Amino acid sequence: MMTTTSLSHVRTVAIGAVLLLGLALLGAIPTLAADADNPNPGAVMFGDGPKRNMINLTEKGLPTEWDVRSGKNIKWRQQLGSQTYAGPIIHEGKVFVGTNNEGLRNPKLTKDRGNIMAFDEKTGEFLWQITHTKLPESKLHDWPLQGICSTPAIEGDRLYYVSNRAEVVAIDTEGFRDGENDGPYKDEEHTSEIDGDIVWIYDLMAELDAFPHNLAAGSPLLVGDLIYASTGTGVDEAHINVPVPYAPSLVAMNKNSGELVWDDATPDENVLHGTWSNPSFAVINGRPQVIFPAGDGWIYSFEPETGEILWRFDANPKDSVWRLGGAGTRNNIISMPVIYDNKVYIGVGQDPEHGEAPGHFYAIDPTGSGDITESGKIWQRSGEDFNRTISSASIKDDIIYIADLSGFLYALNAQSGEHYWTYDVFAAVWGSTFVADGKVYLGDEDGDIVVLKEGKGENGEAVDIAEMNMGAAVYTTPVAHDGTLFIASRSELFAIEEGASLKPAEKAPAESEGAASDE
Repeated sequence: MMTTTSLSHVRTVAIGAVLLLGLALLGAIPTLAADADNPNPGAVMFGDGPKRNMINLTEKGLPTEWDVRSGKNIKWRQQLGSQTYAGPIIHEGKVFVGTNNEGLRNPKLTKDRGNIMAFDEKTGEFLWQITHTKLPESKLHDWPLQGICSTPAIEGDRLYYVSNRAEVVAIDTEGFRDGENDGPYKDEEHTSEIDGDIVWIYDLMAELDAFPHNLAAGSPLLVGDLIYASTGTGVDEAHINVPVPYAPSLVAMNKNSGELVWDDATPDENVLHGTWSNPSFAVINGRPQVIFPAGDGWIYSFEPETGEILWRFDANPKDSVWRLGGAGTRNNIISMPVIYDNKVYIGVGQDPEHGEAPGHFYAIDPTGSGDITESGKIWQRSGEDFNRTISSASIKDDIIYIADLSGFLYALNAQSGEHYWTYDVFAAVWGSTFVADGKVYLGDEDGDIVVLKEGKGENGEAVDIAEMNMGAAVYTTPVAHDGTLFIASRSELFAIEEGASLKPAEKAPAESEGAASDE
């Protein structure tokens, strides 16, 4: 077994410079209060906060039924690209979604690109977009037509995401609509009112030799003045070798300047496929922790300011074996760690193209140190009782709502793992459950959204409220704000509100039909 020291290859930035510059660099690293579970209360990010728990405790009156054809309870709808995996996320009157460029909002910006789009929350008006051209070796590092798969983190007037080109990017939430070019970055090629305004940008491949496999898709975490993001680092085209074993898996950067504070290359040459999960944060028993599932199927806890590894947990049985194409029993991790009641909840899985197979879901005690694979395991659900998953959990009132890739949604007791009910949506699930207003919402690959009653169910069965079809696959997680439910299908963004009515003729069209030009 490798030691903590050998597993960790933390490269804390400018250690020597700290000695020379003293206090000048200390401003790049926040001081975290021992009880500061959420040091950035005004920020929004994937998972509704740093604990990544997909719940909302304040929304009321959310719709339970709608019809995208007749427009019943549809407030507005807008065309996206042809593939949408990131968002929606709402902040200060705007809705942001990561997609590709096949919606073609700007005829001057053609071809395949990653795209972040911004819309007005109330009216659905398209406001602006920012696009990124593809990397040259697209099938290795930047898979065609996948767009931007990073759900942004937003605080104040800054939006942070990981581009399809493996760049950590900070942009102004107003784009160029305010007529200003913010930040130290001034080299934007496109500066019209419908273009995005870059504040700073950090190229992970150029600066750190990051080697994303298929795509960098990290959804950033904000903690104090630091932003944490995964890099996507992984194997080569043959799916056997790790070309850059010491390429970072996780980076910590100053959110104001874009300066690197530390990075970590764990698990080095032991990456199984790619690094596609996201970090979470909480203060547990007075100890701040950034908890991150790496590409080897292990979960690691980092000291937030320095990158020192606090503990690690192997999320696969010791006799599990990794085999190409998903034939093996060892899984990597795409789900995010969800922190609830000072415990970590997470499931394992693989690229959906690897198919269905048995998986594992864990409740972990994160108070230990070193290898806590045995000592930290509270309970697990495995084998025929839980399949591979790429979804993250929602946990409320000691009930876990977690879906697996096979289309089963489970309700489990958070303390004991007791099984309350299983609901079959009869389609693959990529997104996560969203719990709000006494309801559980979940989308699937067939384009259906199921609405269930929150709770233990009745007679061992879930209480089914309704099921609606969105007209295209739903790979994202629903969110709600001010009584409106926002759902991004593969190709459209919907605002759904009780009592709203959008006539079919009022459907908002794309500004240009068809796929993006190849010229």
